[in-house]
Amino acid sequence: MCHSLAEAHSNGLIHRDIKPANVYVCRYGRDVDFVKVLDFGLVKPLATEGLQAGLTVNHLLRGTPGFMSPEQVLGTEPIDARADIYAVGCLGYWLLTGQMVFPGRTAMEMIVHHTQTMPVPPSKRAAVDVPAALEELILACLEKNPSGRPASADAVAERLAAFAARAPWTAERARLWWDVHHPAG
Repeated sequence: MCHSLAEAHSNGLIHRDIKPANVYVCRYGRDVDFVKVLDFGLVKPLATEGLQAGLTVNHLLRGTPGFMSPEQVLGTEPIDARADIYAVGCLGYWLLTGQMVFPGRTAMEMIVHHTQTMPVPPSKRAAVDVPAALEELILACLEKNPSGRPASADAVAERLAAFAARAPWTAERARLWWDVHHPAG
């Protein structure tokens, strides 16, 4: 996912709608665990001076409330790649905990939390042990101020690659998993 986002960002594009439904893990030929980032329907070019890239139409928000960065919600500053990094943090949080960073009864309640509320650390809500370094990365992605987030998708990928898994996920283990779980047809 970080690889796809880094490519989009290097071409001056911000996805603006990273969420579970837009990240697809599949087989690609003989490659297993191939990740596709889908639905670039809300993509925007990087902001240029005087342009509010966070708003598709003036004063109209676009995106998924559970995964929107504070600057995307507020529209007070130009949107850059770090808005997607925030959404990556939301997605990572959801993958670890099975819960949204900020549950809400309404979309408005959810987006207000994204702008004002500090997230509960994933380790406090997950049913599994969350390594401290992974939790630090997720929380860094969820920083309210974009300057506190990792600077790029490549930076996130580098930090993720540094984690040591208890049982390393190898290409062989991935192929075996896909052989068992691949739909017939």
